[in-house]
Amino acid sequence: MSPFPNQPQQSQDQSHPDSEVNFTEQPVIDLEQIPPQRSNFLQFLGIVSAVALLVGLLLFANGASTSTIILSSMALVIMVLCYRYPRQGLWAFLIYLPFAGTISYGIGNDYFLFHLAKDGFYIPALIGLIVELRKKKLPLIHPHQLKIPLLIFFTIVVVTLLAVNGVLQRNATVDNQPFLVGLFGLKVLLGYIPLITCAYYLIRNRQELQFLTRLQVILILICCILGLIQFGLVVTGYCPDNTGLPDNLLLRANVQRKCLVGGALGYFPVQNFIRLPGTFVAPWHWAWFLISSTFFCFATAFSDPKFHWRLMGLGTLSLVVLNAIVCGQRTALLAVPSIIILLLVVTSHISRVKRILVIVVGIFLLILSTYVLAPNMINERVDNFIGRWNADPPAVFLTKQTDFSLKAHQGFLGNGLGQATTAARGLGKTQLIEAYYPKLLYEIGPFGVAAFLFLVTNITILGFKSYHQLTDHSLWGYGIVFWIFIVLISYNPYWYPLDTDPVAVYYWFLVGVLFKLPKIQQQEQEKAQSDYPQPPGLV
Repeated sequence: MSPFPNQPQQSQDQSHPDSEVNFTEQPVIDLEQIPPQRSNFLQFLGIVSAVALLVGLLLFANGASTSTIILSSMALVIMVLCYRYPRQGLWAFLIYLPFAGTISYGIGNDYFLFHLAKDGFYIPALIGLIVELRKKKLPLIHPHQLKIPLLIFFTIVVVTLLAVNGVLQRNATVDNQPFLVGLFGLKVLLGYIPLITCAYYLIRNRQELQFLTRLQVILILICCILGLIQFGLVVTGYCPDNTGLPDNLLLRANVQRKCLVGGALGYFPVQNFIRLPGTFVAPWHWAWFLISSTFFCFATAFSDPKFHWRLMGLGTLSLVVLNAIVCGQRTALLAVPSIIILLLVVTSHISRVKRILVIVVGIFLLILSTYVLAPNMINERVDNFIGRWNADPPAVFLTKQTDFSLKAHQGFLGNGLGQATTAARGLGKTQLIEAYYPKLLYEIGPFGVAAFLFLVTNITILGFKSYHQLTDHSLWGYGIVFWIFIVLISYNPYWYPLDTDPVAVYYWFLVGVLFKLPKIQQQEQEKAQSDYPQPPGLV
């Protein structure tokens, strides 16, 4: 049975029609206008560079180091350019994201502000986009059905910040600032939700949708190659293992053992222990990058119209599987193959049986060749996974985390924003809770959890309606893959991927992309009708 609907459905987008067309249509290029536009850009860049130079001179006069002067000047130029050119700023943000951990540790030496450097692209671009949308009188929320869920969730979160963190601030100390912890928790919880709007307006047509997925495949390919090089350097002894560290660090990833790219790494061959961070700050982030990369690669492998891009998607997907095997993260080892099988089932139909067989056979040969070349490694990964599962089954682990949150949370508003956000530990005391919904319960209470579930459930339902009305096979392929990613992350209770990179970015961004797909199809249908009008008198 074909998964496509028999009759095309109309788009549910409620945006202002005239404004939307003006914003999304590609303008006609006039060659005579190119030199003035380039001149305006160079003039603007010159002004920004002059201001950055002035700031650098002021820092130099106050005794700042050379690295501080250079980095501050560069940051100023980047933020102003992202504000002035928000679309380019958002693309730069997506490109920078997979390498943020490597830059934070390689250049920033784990300095706190470097972990927020990616927001130097995102926040100015977001502000610039909002200003542009206000000028064009375009709505900020798509679809409009999300307004009420977003308002409810935002209200509960802000009330918690003021009523709970504000009260805790009365007993603040130098090392514990509950209100600052709450502000950081607010940023973590709500900071990337505006990416729904950013993605909706950034992706204007099919070409830009394909550019997004192809760009992600290229970034994933680079990161996976670097991850395999990192693995080779570690197991060959080029990078030191955990030998010599204190006993409590022998079986943990830590920043004392960085290697080539990324941050905290752990390798102790005596105990068959390995945790690779790839290009990210920690192994957990790398594992969830591999999980999210599975969706981008699969979408490109099945839905891209160009054969060489489909082939690249398949090849990169194989590298994702290989990295999931060697990185030592049990979550990636289980999730990546399982997601591929799930996507094969939900997207399969007769016209693509050959492609399905190619993927299945390719993955089988990859795992088989890995087993032939390194049988001990495969056995170690499987034995480690089974041992860990038996020692602490996920169901038992989640039950413990939930029981702890139920006993520890105070009142209907919880213990306060950021109080269980690990990234806020530098601002005050935080509690480690390694499951997302128990963490929300601890921080914002049962009403907050209910509001969040109401929000993601609305997103899930509206996303289903968005991809289900697609009659174009290629767009449908993108839509169902993105929707499954959104569903899995929305209701995932294990760990807290929505609090950390890169899932916290990819989730909200793909929500916006999914909502835009019907609009793209509608625009193409309208353009086709205008290019080939029906003869008069024909029904």
